[in-house]
Amino acid sequence: MRALHIITGLGVGGAEQQLRLLLRHLPVECDVVTLTNPGPVAAGLRADGVRVADLAMAGNRDLAALPRLTRLIRRGRYDLVHTHLYRACLYGRLAARLAGVRAVVATEHSLGDSQMEGRPLNSGVRALYLAGERLGRSTVAVSPTVATRLARWGVPEPRIAVVPNGIDLEPFRFDPARRTRVRAQLGIPEGAFVIGGIGRLAPGKRFDILIEALSQLPPHCHLLLVGGGAEESALRRAAATAGVAERVLFTGEVPGLPDGSSGPHLPALTSAMDVLAAPSPEEAFGLAVVEALAAGLPVRYASCPAVEDLPPEAAPDAVRVRGGAEAYAAALAGVRAAGPGPRAVPEAARHYCITRSAARLMDVYTSALTRTVPSPRHP
Repeated sequence: MRALHIITGLGVGGAEQQLRLLLRHLPVECDVVTLTNPGPVAAGLRADGVRVADLAMAGNRDLAALPRLTRLIRRGRYDLVHTHLYRACLYGRLAARLAGVRAVVATEHSLGDSQMEGRPLNSGVRALYLAGERLGRSTVAVSPTVATRLARWGVPEPRIAVVPNGIDLEPFRFDPARRTRVRAQLGIPEGAFVIGGIGRLAPGKRFDILIEALSQLPPHCHLLLVGGGAEESALRRAAATAGVAERVLFTGEVPGLPDGSSGPHLPALTSAMDVLAAPSPEEAFGLAVVEALAAGLPVRYASCPAVEDLPPEAAPDAVRVRGGAEAYAAALAGVRAAGPGPRAVPEAARHYCITRSAARLMDVYTSALTRTVPSPRHP
């Protein structure tokens, strides 16, 4: 089987890094095309031996990209096309059908209740999404919560398949020596209590809540924000205004997997943390939470379908926080008062092993290659 994955961009992000990890475990010959921004994940994919093409799309309305993408698909003689993220799903599904590929799969990584990839959900976005969805054979939801949202939108349930995001457990396993080394590299004071935040520095992630919460905690509490984004300047200003600038460390974008670069990667950074705080009120999965659980960290989160879709005993130290900065300050103070735990890996992290996700995705591919497209149900 030959498959082409089409994605909007390949900067450092959850969907992008999930694609790279999946391709390491799929028993399929895969190529990748990015519509724009062939960033660090593109370099990582190429290092893994994956062919990556950049379509150099100028913007959302660069319709000239459609024939270029169609020709690329036709030349590749792909058996299946798999699209990721909103713009790639729109252009990729249409181009695949124009190129004669009928087995088209799309993964919905980011559908929330009120937004998708940061764009507000309105009738126009929904109509365009559903028009493109009908060109494929299957839409993959990264959690049962997203599957429910898709069905509520009007995607026929037989077309929806749940394939949760997955992680490679071993790199996240807690290592005390690595913790000491990374803390020294980052200049974190000895004995500091480190609150971690992982994700794009975007307004929807609400890392401003953690900065305000930090101002209510003792001076030996520090905040480690892992990720890059347009909100960094605003967050730095908020930290200065709150009087905690010297206690907030910004790492910028870091590789999600070890890649031989000099700086610490994400698994190493989780070793340096004492708790993961995830204040985003709306998530499609909550990959950062699962990665933190794999590192044996306690987690305090606002929204995480990956945890909420499992029985409570699967992640006993993943606790939902309802409220803003004061609620987070109280929750994090409670973790600090409880003292360090054993850094054991809970069942929730093992449940989302990447090999299991890859096997489920192969079932979706097999079905897409053999079955007829169900008749669309109009909303």
